[in-house]
This record gives sequence, structure tokens and C-alpha cells, in this order.
Amino acid sequence: MSWYSTVPNCLGVQTVSSPIAGRVVLVTGAARGIGEHTARLAAARGARVSLVGLEAERLGALARELDAECFHCDVTDQAALDAAVRGTLEAYGRIDAVVANAGVANRGTVAVGDIEALVRTVQVNLIGVMRTASATAEALINRRGYFLAISSAAAFTALPGMAAYCASKAGVEQFCNAFRLEVAHLGVRVGSAHPSWIDTDLVRDAAADMSSFEESLRGVPGPLGSIQTVEQCAELIVDGIERRRRRIYVPRSLAVVQALRTLTLSPLADRLIGRSAATSVPRMEAEAKALGRSFGEHTAT
Repeated sequence: MSWYSTVPNCLGVQTVSSPIAGRVVLVTGAARGIGEHTARLAAARGARVSLVGLEAERLGALARELDAECFHCDVTDQAALDAAVRGTLEAYGRIDAVVANAGVANRGTVAVGDIEALVRTVQVNLIGVMRTASATAEALINRRGYFLAISSAAAFTALPGMAAYCASKAGVEQFCNAFRLEVAHLGVRVGSAHPSWIDTDLVRDAAADMSSFEESLRGVPGPLGSIQTVEQCAELIVDGIERRRRRIYVPRSLAVVQALRTLTLSPLADRLIGRSAATSVPRMEAEAKALGRSFGEHTAT
């Protein structure tokens, strides 16, 4: 069931307006990247947006630009999330859709890397989605709304140096699969979005921090190796919100990759990736050690 509806105009012609016009959309991780551009496009289509995230200065500037509410909040802090939801309800009276977007990506491998950075990646990417769902569930049930979590192509692929990120995004996908079944009878729809590489600060920082990242990316075939603009990503995500989609792929051709996940995660894939990993992993580990930090320059932790 989508929110789309046709409305006859004065000439009797059926016209279609954005189904999120006038609806309230709460977006986490809204200060930059996918969250920021999703909020911008949703607002451009008439939605009233609630911006939730860190980087208070950027968040406030965006809120003023979009005439939106904003709430400084770490998604691993349940009390702060609950307060952001209460504030949104006080300002707008309801929440129709939620985009659980906040995410980070650590540097380094399991063997050579800060364990706390790996844990933090899972806490933000997966536990943050769970906390967001819990904080907004009642409001969404009241509106028969839509919950969208940003997973990744990493949910059904694997690359060295991305253990915590892949684990967290696979967890997001499965969390959505189960959450969907829990609330379907209440009229709430649940979706997961699966972007590949998007031209955001997160990806640009990875390329700037580690030359091995760009080299590894060049060896990845098809949509798994392509980089999409953040505007293209936001367009597909907002279209998916309007249609309350179960799955959103960026680019759309990733649907084929997910269908072939038994191959992308097979022993054959291990052997193919393993050939280059023998040299790329030590280089990656050396670069991560030399970097002196566990996250990108623009990652708010």
C-alpha cells in the first residue's frame, strides 16, 4: 500500500501530488550526507521534517533553511531519542514516516584496529536503528506510518576492512524483516534501503584516508563498484518513502546482486577476493595505523 492518490482538478483531470506533502518525516543522521539530502528532498515535496542528529551547528542551519524542527541527539542514547520524538510530536502533532539513517564506518581490520571503534560502528548503525524504531513505534502505529532503515549493499556482500560495517548493515536488514512482521497488522510498513557507494563525506573520507580503499573499489564489478551521487540516492529513497517500499536499492540494479547473495557470499567469492586481500589487507592495516584515528574526518562520534 502506497500513499499515492489521484485528485480530480477543476477540469476533471486526474492529477497526482506527492503523497508526503503535509506529512511529518523524522530523519536521523540529518546533518549531512544521505540524511541531509533526503530531508531536503522530502521538504521540497511538501513534507514537514524533523531533523535528528549530531553536529548541532549544521543541523540548526539546515533546520532554519527548511523551516524544520531539529534535535541534537546521539542515536545510541535512548533518553535523547525519546526526547527528540516527544519534541517532534509537540511541534507537529504526529509522525508519519521515520528514516533511521545515522551511520558510521570505522577504519582498520578486526586484528589491527581499535575494538571500541568496531563496537561503536555496530552501536550506531544497528543498535541506533533499534533504538529509533522503539522510540517512534507508538507514533507510527497511531498514524499507520512507515519506518525506513538505511542498510547497505554491505548487507549482502563482504569486503576486508568492513567487518563491523557489514555486520551492522546485515543486522539492520534482518531487524527490518522481523519488525515488519510485528507491525504489519497495525498498518505500519517497514522498509530497508540498500545503497552501494554514495558520494558522501563518509565515502570521500575513506578515499582520502586510505589509498587502498580506492584501489579495492576499482576492482569491484558492476553496481557494487559504482559511485552514485547523493542526490540520486535521496531521489530513490524519497520515492520509496512515498510508495512505502519494502526494499529500496541504490542503484536499482543492486536488486539483482541481492538476489544472487548466495554467490556474492560463497566460497568462490572468498577465493576471488582473497587473491587480492593477501596484499591489500596488510597495506590497509598499515594505512589505518598511520592514520591515528578510527573514523573519517567528518564523522561525528
